[in-house]
Amino acid sequence: MFHDAMIDEHAKSTRESNKHRLRAFVQFCDEEGIENLNELTGRDLYKYRIWRREGQGDGRDPIKAVTLKGQLATLRRFLQFASDIDAVPQGFYEKLTLPTMTNGEDVSETTLDPERAIEILDYLEKAGPSTRDHIILALLWETGARTGAIRGLDLGDVDLDGDHPRFSGPALQFVHRPETDTPLKNREAGTRWNRISEKTARYIEDYIDFHRDDVTDDHGREPLLTTAHGRPAGNTFRTTLYRITRPCWRGEDCPHDRDIDECEATHIDHASKCPSARSPHDVRSGRVTYYRREDVPRRVVKDRLNASTDILDRHYDRRSDREQAEQRSDFLPDI
Repeated sequence: MFHDAMIDEHAKSTRESNKHRLRAFVQFCDEEGIENLNELTGRDLYKYRIWRREGQGDGRDPIKAVTLKGQLATLRRFLQFASDIDAVPQGFYEKLTLPTMTNGEDVSETTLDPERAIEILDYLEKAGPSTRDHIILALLWETGARTGAIRGLDLGDVDLDGDHPRFSGPALQFVHRPETDTPLKNREAGTRWNRISEKTARYIEDYIDFHRDDVTDDHGREPLLTTAHGRPAGNTFRTTLYRITRPCWRGEDCPHDRDIDECEATHIDHASKCPSARSPHDVRSGRVTYYRREDVPRRVVKDRLNASTDILDRHYDRRSDREQAEQRSDFLPDI
């Protein structure tokens, strides 16, 4: 019911994310023998908080405070919904308190360093040019766009010849289409054109000609990126990034001194457990860092990535304090 109630106001990706976050709570209730929400007490909620933080459930690992806060916030929203439909007492959700974050603690520190991104792209250009892996990383890196935006691209959204009257080169358009399951995070405000390089355009053209599956999605649309069954799920992008950002995948020595033959992260299903593995979000933060190091104006970065300057500064810019100070000094006449 909670999942269905979110349909009117939330994108499918948000609903699926919430569903995923609540799985741990369902597991906790199963392990504790709690079969009805009416049985829940404030003590149970506190016990769950510790259970989740310490990774006490079967197959669960300890999690950081920022991850715990996100999962508890989702559970709190669920309990508020349960209160609204009289499944739990009014105000019961208030018994679940959220961890207090210190300054910057709620910001992920991981990123895909620009140098690594370029190295991986160079490898893909030689080892697997124009494959789906290559195009996924090329689009994530070159546009800095969110996974949902790239997943929603159709063949008709891509102008590889630069025929659009407003552009002098190849470009692609991100379009908000919630009615056919590809919404943009910022809805209509996220609809925009982005230029891409001639090189990337040629790789995309080769992907379409030689690697793209000739399929449509569940709504009859022609996705740019495909699987054998249609439009790829969001998880496809995450698993792709986890897999190709592992150094051993490119034949490099393990920087973490692990035995390759025994490391579980060498298996595709566990690629995310490699300390070097990175997510699509990390590619986006790496792209912002690259732009800022190159002194690209904030307004340009903001418009291209469709995010506020505050969000870019807080969640995506990974330049060190020293780097930022050095760049500021370039604009100061007496230094």
